[in-house]
Amino acid sequence: MQKWRSNLHKTTGLNPFIWAILFILPFYYIFRTSSRAHTTVGIALILLFFVSYVLVFVTKGWKVYVWSGVQIAVSIAMTVLFGFVYFSLLLAFVIGNIMSKKGFITLYVIHLTFTIATIEYAILVKHPMVISQLPFVLICLIMVILLPISNYNRNKNEQLQDRLNDANKRISELVKLEERQRIARDLHDTLGQQLSLIGLKSDLAIKLMAKNPSQSMEEMMEVRQTARNALKEVREIVTQMRGAKLAEELARIGKMLKTARIELMVEGDLESQNLSLMNENVLCMCLKEAVTNLVKHSGATLCMITIRPDRLALVTTVEDNGIGMTQNALYSKGSGLKGMKERLEFINGSLELGAGPGSSLVMKVPHTHPREKA
Repeated sequence: MQKWRSNLHKTTGLNPFIWAILFILPFYYIFRTSSRAHTTVGIALILLFFVSYVLVFVTKGWKVYVWSGVQIAVSIAMTVLFGFVYFSLLLAFVIGNIMSKKGFITLYVIHLTFTIATIEYAILVKHPMVISQLPFVLICLIMVILLPISNYNRNKNEQLQDRLNDANKRISELVKLEERQRIARDLHDTLGQQLSLIGLKSDLAIKLMAKNPSQSMEEMMEVRQTARNALKEVREIVTQMRGAKLAEELARIGKMLKTARIELMVEGDLESQNLSLMNENVLCMCLKEAVTNLVKHSGATLCMITIRPDRLALVTTVEDNGIGMTQNALYSKGSGLKGMKERLEFINGSLELGAGPGSSLVMKVPHTHPREKA
């Protein structure tokens, strides 16, 4: 069985000290009594309630319930002996700050039951102090009913807000980690492939240097071009670390497709999109991955990118006239589409296969704020 967590809410602030002002009032009722023994008992009850009130805020675990029980007992005695019901307000505040649901409900029911019972008893025996202040007593009873629930709900909302803030911080860290991993993958794929190519062509140029100097020179020219391409791609990766823009990414995609001799057609407005920086970065990464797959595997001669905003998301479609793909490609580890799908789902977006003569990818990225319907 789950243990009760009886720790009080940590952000009570100055409220306990403000409520403690009520400790001044019972002396007025006590000193009006003629019996010295009666007065002594009343002062002892006030001091006991004060000590238990302090201890309930400085102790933890089961002790909180013990001192709350002592306060309930003192409140009952003060109502019966002196007609002083206002300690029940202090108890209502304390109970409302208990974070355990079971502990809150248990103390709330016990406190409310005994408060109603003692007030009814005081009315039945016609206690002069209760009768003379009956409207205030009824207001106190209403506060005993509502105050704990109000405090409990407020504290729970603050606790949920704190958890939400912590979750947002963890999400930010995960986004940074994902970005580092992406950069590491891009650097590995880019530099690994280009450096391997430079090594192979350099070896070939050395072998051809004596036999065919002209061919060796061509190989070295290609080595130089490969090194320049590698440097350019590294600069692009570093640029993306500062935040990719959709228009800039489409410009890079256009150069890549032009090199691969694939025609590019772009439809849609690129400037007035309602995307957060993180969502725009994710969309740019997915576009780059989609076009890279298109160049490597589709065998297409035409690529069409359509950008269409709707009320909740920016819908981006990448189509080609190549060999197409099956639905299983979305879940294949080697296609790169699974990574795109996970990235989009991380920001509450989606990736789907559309209908078309070739391949068709439909990416949906949520807007920062929903658009109003026209």
